[in-house]
Amino acid sequence: MGDKGMRFCSLYSGSSGNSIFIASDNAKVLIDAGLPGKRIGDALQSIGEKPEEIDGIFVTHEHSDHIKGIGVLSRKYDIPIYANVDTWAAMEKNIGKIKEHNIKIMDRRSTKTIKDLDIKSFNIPHDAAAPVGYVLHSNGKRISVTTDFGIYTQEIKDNINDSDILLFESNHDVNMLKFGPYPYVLKRRILSEVGHLSNEDCGKAIVDLVRSKLHRKVILGHLSGTNNNPDLAFETVCSVLRENGITGKDISITMANRNGPSNLIEI
Repeated sequence: MGDKGMRFCSLYSGSSGNSIFIASDNAKVLIDAGLPGKRIGDALQSIGEKPEEIDGIFVTHEHSDHIKGIGVLSRKYDIPIYANVDTWAAMEKNIGKIKEHNIKIMDRRSTKTIKDLDIKSFNIPHDAAAPVGYVLHSNGKRISVTTDFGIYTQEIKDNINDSDILLFESNHDVNMLKFGPYPYVLKRRILSEVGHLSNEDCGKAIVDLVRSKLHRKVILGHLSGTNNNPDLAFETVCSVLRENGITGKDISITMANRNGPSNLIEI
């Protein structure tokens, strides 16, 4: 296989669908598959990967922008799906029939090992059955995927601290959300502690992470299509960092693409 350490690519990230590709030397997995299976297969092929080589799909929670394609991909390429009991119960009716050997139950706050890749789940606050984030370890490297949470908690911090790559939520601009077209009930849900993280709060969380560890790559993801835009998210987060004396020497911030693969990063 050659010694590549780890590879990361956000295939899609946004309120309209999410799927993240992560590989070690010997294992390849997806975190979520929230678009039609064909689009995820096409995205994988566009970065030189084969869908049939995916060793598992790890589900963060049952909302459709995270699970839309998992049933199709599992059936077509015989891929195991990993999720906790409550998430399975919540998503089963929406993903179609899955072969028995591909139904993998994973406890919250537990670790699965596939070949040379350890995948650890941890709890996040979101209005789903049993939502989790994931930290993936291989060869001394760590990649964390943490989106869909309303408030930055100590548990999130303890798990994602010291990651070489972090995909982190910068979902909305509070003013755009407040004055935007969403109904009041939905606005209230997004702003709640089990909703989504704003650009401003994302910036504050990153300040906290930088202060406890050194230079890392952070990719901002899961942006709302209605209540945010990439330039605004990037600028808001960077201005919070600047206000706290954090510069490009301390951290690298990039954006995940909503509609297709972002850069493939190797570490």
